[in-house]
Amino acid sequence: MALLTVGDVDLHYVEYPGDSRGSGTVLLLHGFTCDHRMMTAAFEPVFESRRDWSRIYLDLPGHGRSGSAGIDSTDAVFGVMADAIAALVPEGPLLVAGESYGGYLAQGLVEDQPATGVAGVCLVAPAVIAAHGRRVLPAREIVFQDPEIAAAIQSGELDPDSNFAQLAVAADARTLRRTTEEIDPGTALADADALARIESGYTGSWEARPRPRFEGPSLMIAGRQDHITGYADQWALVDTYPRMTYAVLDRAGHNVHIEQDVLFAALVHEWLDRVEESLRA
Repeated sequence: MALLTVGDVDLHYVEYPGDSRGSGTVLLLHGFTCDHRMMTAAFEPVFESRRDWSRIYLDLPGHGRSGSAGIDSTDAVFGVMADAIAALVPEGPLLVAGESYGGYLAQGLVEDQPATGVAGVCLVAPAVIAAHGRRVLPAREIVFQDPEIAAAIQSGELDPDSNFAQLAVAADARTLRRTTEEIDPGTALADADALARIESGYTGSWEARPRPRFEGPSLMIAGRQDHITGYADQWALVDTYPRMTYAVLDRAGHNVHIEQDVLFAALVHEWLDRVEESLRA
């Protein structure tokens, strides 16, 4: 893990350099309360066979091991992130992948075109509307729960307030392991005071502006049973992302990348294929 100081914020990140062919750089942004491990675990298995792309995984301000000095809103988070891109990303194609809150920030980067130079975007269970009360959401539903998992939650062996118990739509040993390894460590490190400040100004300024068209290859993956960000609000992006693949996956909630990991990987590979094709054109 490396450190970049942006203004008063010490920003931690993990970087995987690409090979000498150098297709470009992918910036990967995790969800609210989590850290980079959410994204490395989801995307690095894909990039094992696509080593020409450099990858930068940020810990957003107030998250993971990043600081939060002066951070009091989503716009402030966005400003630090934009400055980090200017410092870390060399010339060449830039792709952005974001999950949940990271997907919300990614939309801000796309709408900041052409200054950010984004060539492709991947949104995973993204928030489109910041205010939770205005989102169109399905009811909480568990599609599958292993009997041993159900018994552990019932007995209190598994905390009923844990990330896993609150979010799992397909609750089995595999999704429990991945949640405890990839999600929980980040939430344990999050700066609660900083998160509260960000939530007080949660709506990004780009949300109120008309969306410009984004012509780059794009991908949106949502869970059919996602009761956190849903799948309906995201349809509003289709008209302004004319090259968007919009996939809503059954048996998946907010952690769609965990619960439908095989389909997730296949969709991300296909998105990268389209990006690379467009860059060669």
